[in-house]
Amino acid sequence: MTSSEIRQGFFKFFERHGHTIVPSSPVVPFDDPTLLFANAGMNQFKDVFLGQGKRSYTRAADTQKCIRVSGKHNDLEEVGRDTYHHTFFEMLGNWSFGDYYKKEAIRWAWELLTEVWGLPKQRLWATVYKDDEEAEILWKSETDIDPAHVLRFGEKDNFWEMGETGPCGPCSEIHIDRTPGATATGSMVNAGVAEVMEIWNLVFIQYNRDAGGTLHLLPSKHVDTGMGFERMCAVLQKKDSNYDTDVFMPLIQRVAELSRSPYDGRMSGIAESQRELDTAMRVIADHIRTLTFAIADSAIPSNEGRGYVLRRLLRRAARFGRNLGMKEPFLYQLVPTLIDTMGTVFPEIRDKKDHIQKTIRSEEEAFNATLDRGLEIFEQSIKNLGASKAFPGDVAFKLYDTFGFPLDLTELLATERGLRVDVDEFNRRMEEQRRRSRAVDPAVQGGDESIHSANLGRIKESARALETKGLDARFTFVGYDRLDSDGVVLSSSGNLLVLDKTPFYGEAGGQLGDQGELVLEGNRVRVLDTQKSGNINVHILQSPVEAAPGNAVNARVDAARRQAIMRNHTATHLLHAALRHVLGTHVHQAGSLVAPDHLRFDFAHASKVSEDELKAIEDLVNEKIRDGIKLMHHRNIAFEEAKKMGALMFFGDKYGDKVNVIEIGSFSKEFCGGTHVSNTADIGYFKFRSEGSVASGVRRVEAVTSSAAQKLLALQDQSSAERLEYATTQLDELQRQLEELAADKSPVLEETRRATQSLRRRLEDIRQPSHLPQSAGDDLRVHFDRLSQRETQIESFVLELAEKRKLVEKELAKGRIRSQSGRIEDLVTNASPVDGLKVVAAQVEAHSVDELKSLGDTLRSKLGHGVGILAAILDGKVSLVCVVTDDAIKGNKLEAGKIVGAMAKLLGGGGGGKAHLATAGAKDVAGLSRALASAPSIVQSMMAKSGNH
Repeated sequence: MTSSEIRQGFFKFFERHGHTIVPSSPVVPFDDPTLLFANAGMNQFKDVFLGQGKRSYTRAADTQKCIRVSGKHNDLEEVGRDTYHHTFFEMLGNWSFGDYYKKEAIRWAWELLTEVWGLPKQRLWATVYKDDEEAEILWKSETDIDPAHVLRFGEKDNFWEMGETGPCGPCSEIHIDRTPGATATGSMVNAGVAEVMEIWNLVFIQYNRDAGGTLHLLPSKHVDTGMGFERMCAVLQKKDSNYDTDVFMPLIQRVAELSRSPYDGRMSGIAESQRELDTAMRVIADHIRTLTFAIADSAIPSNEGRGYVLRRLLRRAARFGRNLGMKEPFLYQLVPTLIDTMGTVFPEIRDKKDHIQKTIRSEEEAFNATLDRGLEIFEQSIKNLGASKAFPGDVAFKLYDTFGFPLDLTELLATERGLRVDVDEFNRRMEEQRRRSRAVDPAVQGGDESIHSANLGRIKESARALETKGLDARFTFVGYDRLDSDGVVLSSSGNLLVLDKTPFYGEAGGQLGDQGELVLEGNRVRVLDTQKSGNINVHILQSPVEAAPGNAVNARVDAARRQAIMRNHTATHLLHAALRHVLGTHVHQAGSLVAPDHLRFDFAHASKVSEDELKAIEDLVNEKIRDGIKLMHHRNIAFEEAKKMGALMFFGDKYGDKVNVIEIGSFSKEFCGGTHVSNTADIGYFKFRSEGSVASGVRRVEAVTSSAAQKLLALQDQSSAERLEYATTQLDELQRQLEELAADKSPVLEETRRATQSLRRRLEDIRQPSHLPQSAGDDLRVHFDRLSQRETQIESFVLELAEKRKLVEKELAKGRIRSQSGRIEDLVTNASPVDGLKVVAAQVEAHSVDELKSLGDTLRSKLGHGVGILAAILDGKVSLVCVVTDDAIKGNKLEAGKIVGAMAKLLGGGGGGKAHLATAGAKDVAGLSRALASAPSIVQSMMAKSGNH
């Protein structure tokens, strides 16, 4: 049974039992700040369990993409070294939201495992919570499991809870006995015995734990189950290791192919050297899965948060690649193999293939640039340790800070040498760096404004965490159609106020919350911000108020501010569509800010956006603004209907049963709950003000609209005019110099050519659409065109002169080589004999490496049977060329690359090449004479090693 058949079999089974098959949520849980990555199937249903959300179905099943590399589930060091630990895995699961409960969950689990998949019943064990008599009775009455195989365990093993408070309940785990002859005993269950492993966990959510620890029965009970897909594949495919299944083997085989290394696969009974090769391949196969799925879901390697987790994994994998002899980027080449095996069930990795590969390759290249130097420092530090077993924490910090070595990579290297890293010293150095950063960063120094911002930040957190349970049904947002309304107080706490209806938009989807004022009992109070707690909008007031539920309130939004935000939000949709149109459909949102004075948009794209591309994007947005397209606001429509419309989903948003869609003609169609203008013409004008990088593979653009865009344009017009005047002056001077040059009055060809190239860059900069004056008159534009024509003519003239100079230089070089022909013959005549070979080693005059190689060719043609080494001083450094005649290569097994490398080593340099000709470079000019004198002994030593002495 293939892994694909196992996954589909799970879906079909639960579909027959009335379950809706739902897609996996992204591994990047953008709507849950408590998680770095999705790590369980229940993550996307957390709001249902907390009573904050609902679905159109009460039964669901899916396979959830999960990543576990930190926190209590962090077993990173075990990945690749045992049979079942992974950083990325799939979790198959089925759920009931207040529908069926323990009886059906237990019966169906047993039916799927034993009747559909045919697992031997005598090998299965079930565990229940010690106080869950109901579950134990159901196991014995609803299935034909051996009653002696139903065991009770305590809270540690068989009680599930989301946190210290909140939904929780007993769970029932299913374990399989994989011992030969099914000889497991009850004492081996939940005891860490590898041959008796858990394959499915059935969680029965029936309690709510309060702050005092008391359990209260929930009015609606839920079922949440999770089955490790990779483990189940190993069981059904009768493999001892998850890595031996068809989930991993295509990747491992591809790694073996790229590295030309054998893979054995056995976990014991093999040589240590083979074990290390196998481990490296398994680690790489695991890590590429995590990297691919995370990047597909908008995560990007960086130095913070989940981005740093990815960077750590990528660098660990790259280092394991070194163990396999792979020094060039290779991880990105594994992505197509993964897509072949998983791209059908997870099409996002196929759709984002180019983006994923570019991101991974870019990271590999960046790390490879420092990896070798970092490894040298690591090795040198070990030599200096003596008998100590502690690797210095300050060196570990240097490797982290300067060479990008994550701490766990240094720990891995140290462990391989039987050492431990002084982590305390590493952490002390890290804290010192943080203190230095805080000392120079005004954003974290304090002051009245910072304190106010910090207080507002804390208040925002309080608003988002405000208890609003039970208020959803009584709350209405009316701000799509009006900016003022009357309502009544539902809840009040200090500076926070909740109304039954409000026109104030709560911050969401990058759009800032509204400001304005409330009139309460005849008193006006300023609204500084509006945040969301669940589906409720919470007003943050400038000062605390005393308000009782039922008090009447008039709410008035700051209309000018809201209008500016609406312009920028609609412009953001136009920008997103234009980016995808110009750069490609791989572009997707990675963050946004919609403020009244500007908009900011982060998006996945591997390279800098060129000036031409920015112009095309900006022009396209402004074209749609000029077209005056009326927006269609589809509100509160069914999610499936919105999908059929082709609405764009992005950035890992969670969508309920009812959604809003903003449609801008045929150009843009997106899920969006924000506020917008009614017509694109209301935006006025769109102008970029910056483009840059915020992380590897993520670009950021900022833009302004309406009057702010016009002001920016005017400033750029003035700047362009000033630069154009300066360029005119420079071009006049350049033309004067060229006229002198043409009259053979000045030897400044190279200087003039460089000046021309510099001016070309200036003119190109001015020519860019973001700089060319919008308001420039015809005279200015005509003048600019004339300058451009002159610049082109001058450049052609300079290039023609440069070509003539190249020809002259070639003739001079040939003359120098001919003039040294007699010197070469003298060197051959006076060559040192070494076992019948002629060995020539001398310093000569040359103006370039190519000229030195030409002299080497001349020497080789005159040697007859021998070795020649020529040296020249170029730019204050030693350049070497070595030549070996054909009969010396064949008869004496000599190679020019090895000989010149040995000589360069004496001078602190290095080099190499082919058997008949090789070059090298070094800095030790003073030692050149001694090195040349050693040539005969080097050749003699090489011959002795090859057995031709």
